[in-house]
Amino acid sequence: MITITRLNRTLTGLVATGLIGLLAACSAAPPAATDPPGPGAGQSGAEGNSAGVLGPDQVGPLLQDVTQSAGKDLKPERLAAGLLPPTNKWFSGLVFGDTAQPVFPLPLSFGVDAKGFAFGLPTVTTTAKTIMGGYAPIISVGTGSGTTWTVTGYDELSVTLEAAAGGKPVGSVRIAEGSPFVSFTAAGSVALTSNLPFAASGAAWTVQGGAASYGLVTAGQVSGTSVNLSPGQTATWFAVPDGGNLETMAKLAGDPLKATSASYQVGDTATTTLAYTTGNGGDTAFAAMPHQARSLVDAGEPIGSYASSYGTLTLYAGKKLTWTEPLQAARAGLDLSRLSESERSELADAVKADVAALKPYPADTYFGGKALYRDAQLWEIAKQVGADAEAAKLKERVTTQLLQWTEPKGCETRDAFCFFYDTRNHGMVGRTPSFGSDEFNDHHFHYGYFLYAAGVLAADDSGLAEKLAPVMNLLAADIATSPGNEHFPARRNFDSYASHSWASGTAPFADGNNQESASEAVTAYAGLTLWARASGNRDLEVEARWMQALEAASARAYWTDFDTSDPVYAGFGHQVLPLNFGGKRDYATWFSAEPAAALAILLIPVSPSSDQLGGDAVRIAENVKEGIGSKGFEQQYGDYILMYSALAGEDARQTALKAARSFDRSTIDDGNSYSYLLAWLFSLKP
Repeated sequence: MITITRLNRTLTGLVATGLIGLLAACSAAPPAATDPPGPGAGQSGAEGNSAGVLGPDQVGPLLQDVTQSAGKDLKPERLAAGLLPPTNKWFSGLVFGDTAQPVFPLPLSFGVDAKGFAFGLPTVTTTAKTIMGGYAPIISVGTGSGTTWTVTGYDELSVTLEAAAGGKPVGSVRIAEGSPFVSFTAAGSVALTSNLPFAASGAAWTVQGGAASYGLVTAGQVSGTSVNLSPGQTATWFAVPDGGNLETMAKLAGDPLKATSASYQVGDTATTTLAYTTGNGGDTAFAAMPHQARSLVDAGEPIGSYASSYGTLTLYAGKKLTWTEPLQAARAGLDLSRLSESERSELADAVKADVAALKPYPADTYFGGKALYRDAQLWEIAKQVGADAEAAKLKERVTTQLLQWTEPKGCETRDAFCFFYDTRNHGMVGRTPSFGSDEFNDHHFHYGYFLYAAGVLAADDSGLAEKLAPVMNLLAADIATSPGNEHFPARRNFDSYASHSWASGTAPFADGNNQESASEAVTAYAGLTLWARASGNRDLEVEARWMQALEAASARAYWTDFDTSDPVYAGFGHQVLPLNFGGKRDYATWFSAEPAAALAILLIPVSPSSDQLGGDAVRIAENVKEGIGSKGFEQQYGDYILMYSALAGEDARQTALKAARSFDRSTIDDGNSYSYLLAWLFSLKP
C-alpha cells in the first residue's frame, strides 16, 4: 500500500473489469547480512500435526484475555455450519455475498449458479495493459432447477461444494488448484445434463469445447447430454492438455481426488511439496506454474501443457508436486558498517532532522503499523551513526506505541490503537480499520508492519518481547496459524500453490481474488520471521522463512521480473504487472493511473529484507525509466523509485545519491524517511 487517499485496493463490492495494474523488475541485491541458518520442516493440511504453528494450545489462552466482539457480517451465504469463514482464499468468492463469483483453480475456471456448475479453460488474450484469462463456462452441467450450493469442506488446495435441489442433497463437487479435474459424486440417483453432447471414446467420453477437447470418466450411464449416476457414483470431467491425449487423462481421472496438503522444508533452500491424494491412492495430474517449473524435484516427464494468464502451465502425473526456491534474508535493519566518517555524520544530521519532525502516530492499522515500521528503521540507523539521543527517543516512542497497541483489553476502553478478536469471522481486527481491514482485506500487509517493528525493537530485549507477545502472537496467528483450528484458518492469506498471498477478504470479483503490493507481502513474512526470532518461536520462524521465500519468488515471476519469452506476454506493453487476479492481470492500481504508482506499489517499503528487488540491472533500469517517465524522481512515490534505481549498479547508485541530496523531502512517503533513503543508498556501497 502507499500513503494516499484512495479506493481500497481490494475494493469490496466492485467487480474489477479492466483496471490497469503495476509491476517492477530488479537487479543488485541489498547488502548482505547474517541470516541465522534455519533448517527445519513443517507441514499443514491433511498431514498437519495437532500442535502446529500457533495452534489452539498456544493461542487459546491468549484469546481468553483479549477483547472479543462480533465483527462485520461478511455474508458467508454458502458456507456449511462449523466451518471457519475462508477469507482471503482463491475460492472465497464461492462463499461470500449474495451471488457466487467464478474462481480460478488453474488451469481451469469454475462457477456455480441455480442451474448447476460450469468450468472450462480460459481463453487467454493479451493487450498492451491486460492479460485476460477470465471465466469460461464451456462445459455446463445441470444439477436441477433451483440448485443451491454450500461449501462443505476445504483444505490446502481443494474445495468441496454440495448441491441441493428442492431441499434435498443432489451431490458434491470437488475442484483443486493445479488440477485439471472436476469431480461430482452423487448423493442419490441423479440425472445430470450437459450443454454439449459427449461421445464414447474407449474408456471415456469426449467432446470438443471451443479450442480444447474435454473428457469425461464415470461408471454411470452417459448418453449424449445426459449423465445418470447411482448413489455414490462419481463423474469426473477434465480438459485435455496441449500435447496430451484423452487416454492418459482418462486413466488418471478414474481415481478422483480426495484431499490435498502442503509440507515444506527450510535448509539451504525452501522446498515445498504439495500432495494430491486420490480415493484409491493412485496417481493424478497436476499443473506446475512457471515459477515451480524452474526447479521441480522428481517430476518425471510432462504429459501436456495449458495456456494461462500466468504463463504456460506444464502438466505432470504423480502424487506430489515438489519444487525449491532460494531463501530470503530477514534483516532487522540496514548494514551501515562501511560508511565513511563524513557519510556517518551526514546521516546522523538527517536522523536528527527526521526525528524532530515526527508527527503523532496514525490510529488505523495500516498507516499506524507503517509508521511504527518507519520509526523502527530510524532507530536502527540512529544506533549505527551515533545519534544516541535520537535513538533513545525513538526507542521510547516506538516501544510506548507498541505497548499501547498490544494491550489485550485496550479495545474495551478506546476505539483506536487496539485490536480485538472477531468472534464472527475468527480473526484479529483493529478497532480503527483501513482499506477494508474489518472485512479482512490486507491483514498481512497491515500486521506485517507491526510484526516487523516488534521484531526489531524486541530482538535483544526479551522483556519487551514478553510484554508484546500476547497480542503480537495473535496478529501472527491471524496470518500464519498452521494448520487451521477453531480460532484461525490456516495461513489466512497465503496460497502455497500460487506461492503468494491474496489480499481481498471476500473476493467479490468476477475475476477471482487479487493481490497488488507483492513487496508488502514479502515484507510481511520477513516481519513474521523477525518476530518469531525475537519471541523464540522456532516453528513460526521456519514457516515464516518458507512463506517469505515463496512470496519473493512469485513477486519476481509475476509482478516485477516475469519471463517475457513466454507467449502470454506477446503484445503486453509494460515492464511490470501490479495487479494480479486469479483470472486476469492488469497494468493498473486501485488508487492511481500514474506509472510511478504502478512501479512503487511493487517496491514499498524497500525494506532491509527486500532482496527480491535485486537481480537484472538492465531490467531495473527499464522499469525505472517507465516508472518515472518524463517527470523524473521528483514526484509522488519518487523516493521509492529512486532507492530502487540504485540496484542497477554503482553508477546508478552514485546518480541516485546525487539526486537524493537535492531531493524535495516534502514528497517523501510517510512510510519512509529521508534518513532511510540516504542510508539505503549508503548501504549499497560495493
